Amino acid sequence: MLKAGGAGVTLAGFRRTTSPVAEIEGIEPVDLGATRDGRFAQRLGAVAKAAMSIGAKLGAMPTPDLIIARNLEMLALARRANAALGANVPIVYECLDIHRLVLRDDFVGRTLRGAERRLARDVKLLVTSSPAFIANYFEPFGQIVAPVELIENKYFETASGVAARSLEDDSPASPPWRIGWFGALRCRRSLELLADFTRRQAGRFEVVLRGRPALSEFPDFHGFVEAEPWLSFEGPYRNPEDMASIYGQVHFSWAIDFFEAGQNSEWLLPNRLYEGCRFGAVPISMADTETGRFLKQRDIGVLLPEATPESVGAVLGRMDQGRYRDLKSRVLARNPRTWSYDRSDCAAFVKKLSGLATMPSNFATTEAAA
Repeated sequence: MLKAGGAGVTLAGFRRTTSPVAEIEGIEPVDLGATRDGRFAQRLGAVAKAAMSIGAKLGAMPTPDLIIARNLEMLALARRANAALGANVPIVYECLDIHRLVLRDDFVGRTLRGAERRLARDVKLLVTSSPAFIANYFEPFGQIVAPVELIENKYFETASGVAARSLEDDSPASPPWRIGWFGALRCRRSLELLADFTRRQAGRFEVVLRGRPALSEFPDFHGFVEAEPWLSFEGPYRNPEDMASIYGQVHFSWAIDFFEAGQNSEWLLPNRLYEGCRFGAVPISMADTETGRFLKQRDIGVLLPEATPESVGAVLGRMDQGRYRDLKSRVLARNPRTWSYDRSDCAAFVKKLSGLATMPSNFATTEAAA
Protein backbone atom coordinates (compact mmCIF):
# COMPACT_ATOMS: atom_id res chain seq x y z
CA MET A 1 0.00 0.00 0.00
CA LEU A 2 2.86 2.38 0.77
CA LYS A 3 4.55 1.79 -2.58
CA ALA A 4 1.28 1.94 -4.49
CA GLY A 5 0.47 5.20 -2.72
CA GLY A 6 3.70 6.81 -3.92
CA ALA A 7 5.99 6.47 -0.89
CA GLY A 8 9.62 5.43 -1.05
CA VAL A 9 10.09 2.55 1.39
CA THR A 10 13.05 1.13 3.27
CA LEU A 11 12.20 -2.14 4.99
CA ALA A 12 13.94 -3.50 8.09
CA GLY A 13 12.95 -6.49 10.17
CA PHE A 14 13.43 -10.00 11.49
CA ARG A 15 12.97 -13.21 9.54
CA ARG A 16 11.94 -16.80 10.31
CA THR A 17 14.18 -18.27 7.60
CA THR A 18 17.70 -19.58 8.22
CA SER A 19 19.19 -17.30 5.55
CA PRO A 20 18.54 -13.60 4.89
CA VAL A 21 15.65 -12.77 2.56
CA ALA A 22 16.84 -11.37 -0.77
CA GLU A 23 13.84 -9.16 -1.53
CA ILE A 24 10.25 -8.41 -0.52
CA GLU A 25 8.01 -6.73 -3.09
CA GLY A 26 11.10 -5.55 -4.96
CA ILE A 27 12.79 -4.14 -1.84
CA GLU A 28 16.04 -5.48 -0.40
CA PRO A 29 15.32 -5.56 3.35
CA VAL A 30 17.71 -4.60 6.12
CA ASP A 31 18.16 -7.89 7.97
CA LEU A 32 17.91 -7.64 11.78
CA GLY A 33 18.38 -11.36 12.43
CA ALA A 34 16.23 -14.45 12.90
CA THR A 35 13.41 -15.11 15.37
CA ARG A 36 11.52 -18.30 16.16
CA ASP A 37 7.78 -18.75 16.19
CA GLY A 38 6.37 -18.80 19.73
CA ARG A 39 9.80 -18.39 21.41
CA PHE A 40 9.26 -15.23 23.46
CA ALA A 41 12.59 -15.31 25.31
CA GLN A 42 14.49 -15.87 22.07
CA ARG A 43 12.69 -12.93 20.47
CA LEU A 44 13.62 -10.68 23.39
CA GLY A 45 17.25 -11.64 22.90
CA ALA A 46 17.01 -10.96 19.16
CA VAL A 47 15.50 -7.53 19.82
CA ALA A 48 18.25 -6.67 22.31
CA LYS A 49 20.91 -7.76 19.83
CA ALA A 50 19.29 -5.77 17.02
CA ALA A 51 19.09 -2.68 19.22
CA MET A 52 22.88 -2.74 19.56
CA SER A 53 23.49 -2.96 15.82
CA ILE A 54 20.62 -1.05 14.26
CA GLY A 55 22.55 2.20 14.07
CA ALA A 56 25.28 0.63 11.98
CA LYS A 57 22.79 -1.22 9.79
CA LEU A 58 20.78 1.91 9.05
CA GLY A 59 23.73 4.28 8.97
CA ALA A 60 24.11 4.27 5.19
CA MET A 61 20.47 5.14 4.48
CA PRO A 62 19.07 8.68 4.30
CA THR A 63 17.22 9.78 7.38
CA PRO A 64 13.57 8.79 6.79
CA ASP A 65 10.67 11.20 7.03
CA LEU A 66 8.57 8.69 8.96
CA ILE A 67 9.04 5.34 10.71
CA ILE A 68 6.25 2.76 10.88
CA ALA A 69 6.76 0.23 13.67
CA ARG A 70 4.75 -2.92 13.00
CA ASN A 71 4.34 -4.26 16.57
CA LEU A 72 5.62 -3.69 20.09
CA GLU A 73 9.16 -5.00 19.63
CA MET A 74 9.48 -2.99 16.42
CA LEU A 75 8.31 0.09 18.33
CA ALA A 76 11.25 -0.35 20.69
CA LEU A 77 13.63 -0.67 17.74
CA ALA A 78 12.09 2.35 16.01
CA ARG A 79 12.92 4.51 19.02
CA ARG A 80 16.40 3.02 19.14
CA ALA A 81 16.85 3.79 15.43
CA ASN A 82 15.86 7.39 16.05
CA ALA A 83 18.49 7.68 18.76
CA ALA A 84 21.15 5.97 16.64
CA LEU A 85 20.44 8.24 13.67
CA GLY A 86 20.53 11.32 15.88
CA ALA A 87 17.11 12.25 14.60
CA ASN A 88 13.60 12.87 15.83
CA VAL A 89 11.64 11.12 13.09
CA PRO A 90 7.87 10.82 13.67
CA ILE A 91 6.80 7.26 14.52
CA VAL A 92 3.57 5.48 13.57
CA TYR A 93 2.66 2.41 15.62
CA GLU A 94 0.88 -0.36 13.72
CA CYS A 95 -0.76 -3.08 15.82
CA LEU A 96 -2.66 -5.81 13.95
CA ASP A 97 -2.95 -8.33 16.80
CA ILE A 98 -3.27 -8.09 20.57
CA HIS A 99 -0.92 -10.77 21.92
CA ARG A 100 -2.16 -12.84 24.84
CA LEU A 101 0.92 -11.91 26.89
CA VAL A 102 -0.06 -8.23 27.10
CA LEU A 103 -3.52 -9.23 28.38
CA ARG A 104 -2.27 -11.23 31.33
CA ASP A 105 -3.21 -9.89 34.77
CA ASP A 106 0.18 -10.58 36.31
CA PHE A 107 3.68 -9.14 36.40
CA VAL A 108 4.42 -10.11 32.80
CA GLY A 109 1.25 -8.53 31.45
CA ARG A 110 1.58 -5.35 33.51
CA THR A 111 5.24 -5.00 32.51
CA LEU A 112 4.48 -5.36 28.82
CA ARG A 113 1.56 -2.91 28.94
CA GLY A 114 3.71 -0.44 30.83
CA ALA A 115 6.47 -0.80 28.25
CA GLU A 116 3.99 -0.22 25.44
CA ARG A 117 2.62 2.94 27.09
CA ARG A 118 6.13 4.34 27.52
CA LEU A 119 7.30 3.46 24.03
CA ALA A 120 4.11 4.80 22.44
CA ARG A 121 3.86 7.95 24.52
CA ASP A 122 4.63 10.27 21.60
CA VAL A 123 3.72 8.24 18.51
CA LYS A 124 1.84 10.29 15.94
CA LEU A 125 -0.69 7.68 14.87
CA LEU A 126 -1.95 4.23 15.82
CA VAL A 127 -2.84 2.01 12.86
CA THR A 128 -4.95 -1.05 13.58
CA SER A 129 -7.25 -3.40 11.67
CA SER A 130 -10.32 -3.91 13.86
CA PRO A 131 -12.45 -1.54 15.96
CA ALA A 132 -12.66 -4.27 18.61
CA PHE A 133 -8.93 -3.85 19.31
CA ILE A 134 -9.64 -0.26 20.29
CA ALA A 135 -12.77 -1.03 22.32
CA ASN A 136 -11.36 -4.06 24.18
CA TYR A 137 -7.70 -3.18 24.65
CA PHE A 138 -6.33 0.24 23.74
CA GLU A 139 -9.12 2.30 25.33
CA PRO A 140 -9.86 0.33 28.53
CA PHE A 141 -6.16 -0.11 29.34
CA GLY A 142 -5.29 3.47 28.36
CA GLN A 143 -2.43 2.37 26.14
CA ILE A 144 -2.34 5.01 23.40
CA VAL A 145 -3.33 8.67 23.26
CA ALA A 146 -2.55 9.11 19.55
CA PRO A 147 -5.23 9.35 16.86
CA VAL A 148 -6.34 6.02 15.35
CA GLU A 149 -6.43 5.00 11.70
CA LEU A 150 -8.42 1.87 10.86
CA ILE A 151 -6.82 -0.03 7.96
CA GLU A 152 -8.79 -3.24 7.59
CA ASN A 153 -7.26 -6.48 6.31
CA LYS A 154 -8.84 -5.96 2.92
CA TYR A 155 -7.78 -7.53 -0.35
CA PHE A 156 -5.48 -5.29 -2.38
CA GLU A 157 -6.62 -4.79 -5.97
CA THR A 158 -3.71 -4.60 -8.38
CA ALA A 159 -5.76 -2.21 -10.49
CA SER A 160 -8.68 0.08 -9.71
CA GLY A 161 -12.24 -0.70 -10.69
CA VAL A 162 -12.05 -4.50 -10.84
CA ALA A 163 -15.59 -5.88 -10.89
CA ALA A 164 -16.75 -8.58 -8.52
CA ARG A 165 -17.18 -12.09 -9.86
CA SER A 166 -20.63 -12.77 -11.23
CA LEU A 167 -22.95 -15.64 -10.48
CA GLU A 168 -22.22 -17.05 -13.94
CA ASP A 169 -18.68 -17.77 -12.74
CA ASP A 170 -19.89 -19.90 -9.80
CA SER A 171 -18.63 -23.33 -8.93
CA PRO A 172 -21.48 -25.90 -9.12
CA ALA A 173 -24.13 -25.11 -6.53
CA SER A 174 -24.60 -28.69 -5.36
CA PRO A 175 -22.98 -31.21 -3.02
CA PRO A 176 -20.32 -31.89 -2.17
CA TRP A 177 -20.25 -28.44 -0.60
CA ARG A 178 -16.65 -27.25 -0.27
CA ILE A 179 -15.39 -25.15 2.64
CA GLY A 180 -12.09 -23.34 2.12
CA TRP A 181 -9.84 -22.63 5.08
CA PHE A 182 -6.99 -20.50 3.73
CA GLY A 183 -4.16 -18.44 5.21
CA ALA A 184 -2.27 -18.89 8.47
CA LEU A 185 -3.49 -22.30 9.71
CA ARG A 186 -2.87 -22.27 13.43
CA CYS A 187 -6.15 -23.30 15.08
CA ARG A 188 -6.18 -26.93 16.20
CA ARG A 189 -9.74 -26.64 17.47
CA SER A 190 -10.98 -25.57 14.02
CA LEU A 191 -9.19 -28.47 12.38
CA GLU A 192 -10.71 -31.01 14.75
CA LEU A 193 -14.17 -29.43 14.50
CA LEU A 194 -14.13 -29.51 10.70
CA ALA A 195 -12.90 -33.10 10.67
CA ASP A 196 -15.71 -34.20 13.01
CA PHE A 197 -18.35 -32.29 11.05
CA THR A 198 -17.32 -33.66 7.65
CA ARG A 199 -17.24 -37.22 8.98
CA ARG A 200 -20.80 -36.85 10.26
CA GLN A 201 -21.87 -35.48 6.88
CA ALA A 202 -20.31 -38.49 5.13
CA GLY A 203 -19.17 -36.70 2.00
CA ARG A 204 -21.77 -33.92 1.62
CA PHE A 205 -19.13 -31.45 2.79
CA GLU A 206 -15.41 -31.29 2.02
CA VAL A 207 -12.76 -28.98 3.48
CA VAL A 208 -9.85 -27.64 1.45
CA LEU A 209 -6.94 -26.20 3.43
CA ARG A 210 -4.34 -23.92 1.83
CA GLY A 211 -1.59 -21.75 3.26
CA ARG A 212 1.08 -22.23 5.87
CA PRO A 213 0.22 -24.40 8.88
CA ALA A 214 1.80 -23.49 12.22
CA LEU A 215 3.19 -26.97 12.84
CA SER A 216 4.03 -26.05 16.44
CA GLU A 217 0.27 -25.92 17.14
CA PHE A 218 -0.57 -29.41 15.77
CA PRO A 219 0.82 -32.77 16.99
CA ASP A 220 0.86 -34.07 13.38
CA PHE A 221 -0.87 -31.71 10.97
CA HIS A 222 -0.10 -33.57 7.75
CA GLY A 223 -0.83 -37.00 9.22
CA PHE A 224 -4.11 -35.81 10.70
CA VAL A 225 -5.32 -34.31 7.40
CA GLU A 226 -4.27 -37.35 5.38
CA ALA A 227 -6.23 -39.62 7.71
CA GLU A 228 -9.44 -37.63 7.26
CA PRO A 229 -11.46 -38.68 4.20
CA TRP A 230 -12.97 -35.26 3.49
CA LEU A 231 -10.08 -32.96 4.40
CA SER A 232 -7.27 -32.06 1.97
CA PHE A 233 -4.24 -29.78 2.24
CA GLU A 234 -3.27 -28.12 -1.04
CA GLY A 235 -0.17 -26.25 0.16
CA PRO A 236 0.73 -22.55 -0.03
CA TYR A 237 -0.65 -20.10 -2.57
CA ARG A 238 0.32 -16.77 -4.10
CA ASN A 239 -1.42 -13.57 -3.11
CA PRO A 240 -2.90 -11.92 -5.14
CA GLU A 241 -2.20 -14.13 -8.17
CA ASP A 242 -4.05 -17.24 -6.95
CA MET A 243 -6.88 -15.69 -4.97
CA ALA A 244 -9.63 -15.77 -7.60
CA SER A 245 -8.77 -19.35 -8.48
CA ILE A 246 -8.64 -20.83 -4.98
CA TYR A 247 -11.80 -19.13 -3.73
CA GLY A 248 -13.56 -19.94 -6.98
CA GLN A 249 -13.12 -23.64 -6.18
CA VAL A 250 -15.03 -23.50 -2.88
CA HIS A 251 -18.53 -22.52 -1.79
CA PHE A 252 -17.77 -21.31 1.74
CA SER A 253 -14.88 -19.62 3.55
CA TRP A 254 -13.98 -20.61 7.13
CA ALA A 255 -13.52 -17.26 8.93
CA ILE A 256 -13.20 -18.71 12.44
CA ASP A 257 -10.16 -18.84 14.72
CA PHE A 258 -10.03 -20.14 18.30
CA PHE A 259 -6.25 -19.72 18.63
CA GLU A 260 -6.64 -17.01 21.28
CA ALA A 261 -10.28 -17.59 22.21
CA GLY A 262 -11.90 -14.88 24.31
CA GLN A 263 -9.26 -12.37 23.28
CA ASN A 264 -7.56 -11.63 19.96
CA SER A 265 -9.44 -14.35 18.08
CA GLU A 266 -12.78 -12.79 18.98
CA TRP A 267 -11.68 -9.24 18.18
CA LEU A 268 -9.94 -9.54 14.85
CA LEU A 269 -11.32 -9.10 11.34
CA PRO A 270 -9.16 -11.59 9.42
CA ASN A 271 -7.77 -11.39 5.88
CA ARG A 272 -9.77 -14.46 4.87
CA LEU A 273 -13.03 -12.62 5.62
CA TYR A 274 -12.32 -9.97 3.00
CA GLU A 275 -10.55 -12.22 0.50
CA GLY A 276 -13.28 -14.84 0.53
CA CYS A 277 -16.11 -12.35 0.13
CA ARG A 278 -14.22 -10.47 -2.56
CA PHE A 279 -14.31 -13.62 -4.69
CA GLY A 280 -17.79 -14.78 -3.78
CA ALA A 281 -17.21 -17.41 -1.09
CA VAL A 282 -19.86 -17.36 1.64
CA PRO A 283 -18.17 -16.67 5.02
CA ILE A 284 -18.73 -18.88 8.08
CA SER A 285 -18.16 -17.20 11.44
CA MET A 286 -18.99 -17.49 15.11
CA ALA A 287 -21.91 -15.20 15.92
CA ASP A 288 -20.42 -13.72 19.10
CA THR A 289 -17.20 -12.38 17.55
CA GLU A 290 -16.28 -9.11 15.84
CA THR A 291 -16.38 -10.97 12.51
CA GLY A 292 -19.84 -12.28 13.31
CA ARG A 293 -21.09 -8.82 14.22
CA PHE A 294 -19.55 -7.43 11.02
CA LEU A 295 -21.43 -10.01 8.94
CA LYS A 296 -24.70 -9.65 10.86
CA GLN A 297 -24.71 -5.88 10.27
CA ARG A 298 -24.46 -6.58 6.53
CA ASP A 299 -26.93 -9.48 6.59
CA ILE A 300 -24.52 -11.92 4.95
CA GLY A 301 -22.75 -15.14 5.80
CA VAL A 302 -23.41 -18.15 8.01
CA LEU A 303 -23.24 -17.54 11.78
CA LEU A 304 -22.71 -20.37 14.25
CA PRO A 305 -24.11 -20.05 17.80
CA GLU A 306 -21.73 -22.70 19.20
CA ALA A 307 -18.44 -24.30 18.20
CA THR A 308 -19.67 -27.90 18.10
CA PRO A 309 -20.18 -30.41 15.28
CA GLU A 310 -23.88 -30.49 16.19
CA SER A 311 -24.17 -26.71 15.83
CA VAL A 312 -22.32 -26.69 12.50
CA GLY A 313 -24.56 -29.52 11.32
CA ALA A 314 -27.72 -27.73 12.38
CA VAL A 315 -26.76 -24.56 10.50
CA LEU A 316 -25.11 -26.07 7.41
CA GLY A 317 -26.25 -29.67 7.23
CA ARG A 318 -29.45 -29.05 5.26
CA MET A 319 -27.81 -26.81 2.68
CA ASP A 320 -29.50 -26.91 -0.72
CA GLN A 321 -29.09 -25.07 -4.00
CA GLY A 322 -31.72 -22.45 -3.26
CA ARG A 323 -30.31 -21.48 0.11
CA TYR A 324 -26.74 -21.43 -1.19
CA ARG A 325 -27.69 -19.20 -4.13
CA ASP A 326 -29.37 -16.78 -1.73
CA LEU A 327 -26.36 -16.71 0.59
CA LYS A 328 -23.97 -16.11 -2.29
CA SER A 329 -26.10 -13.44 -3.92
CA ARG A 330 -26.04 -11.46 -0.67
CA VAL A 331 -22.23 -11.52 -0.68
CA LEU A 332 -21.97 -10.52 -4.35
CA ALA A 333 -24.52 -7.72 -3.88
CA ARG A 334 -22.17 -5.81 -1.59
CA ASN A 335 -20.05 -3.02 -3.02
CA PRO A 336 -16.64 -4.60 -3.87
CA ARG A 337 -14.95 -1.78 -1.94
CA THR A 338 -16.32 -3.39 1.21
CA TRP A 339 -13.70 -6.07 0.64
CA SER A 340 -10.92 -4.34 -1.28
CA TYR A 341 -8.48 -1.44 -1.26
CA ASP A 342 -7.31 0.03 -4.54
CA ARG A 343 -4.61 2.50 -5.51
CA SER A 344 -6.76 5.48 -4.58
CA ASP A 345 -7.02 4.13 -1.01
CA CYS A 346 -3.25 3.70 -0.95
CA ALA A 347 -2.69 7.27 -2.12
CA ALA A 348 -5.07 8.58 0.55
CA PHE A 349 -3.27 6.60 3.26
CA VAL A 350 0.16 7.85 2.15
CA LYS A 351 -1.17 11.41 2.03
CA LYS A 352 -2.33 11.08 5.63
CA LEU A 353 1.06 9.71 6.67
CA SER A 354 2.82 12.48 4.76
CA GLY A 355 0.99 15.00 6.87
CA LEU A 356 2.81 13.58 9.91
CA ALA A 357 6.24 13.93 8.31
CA THR A 358 8.37 17.05 7.99
CA MET A 359 9.50 16.32 4.43
CA PRO A 360 7.19 13.59 3.13
CA SER A 361 8.87 11.34 0.58
CA ASN A 362 10.59 8.35 2.17
CA PHE A 363 9.22 6.03 4.82
CA ALA A 364 11.04 3.38 6.80
CA THR A 365 9.18 0.43 8.22
CA THR A 366 10.39 -1.85 10.96
CA GLU A 367 8.66 -5.16 10.59
CA ALA A 368 8.50 -8.42 12.49
CA ALA A 369 8.79 -11.80 10.82
CA ALA A 370 5.59 -12.84 9.14
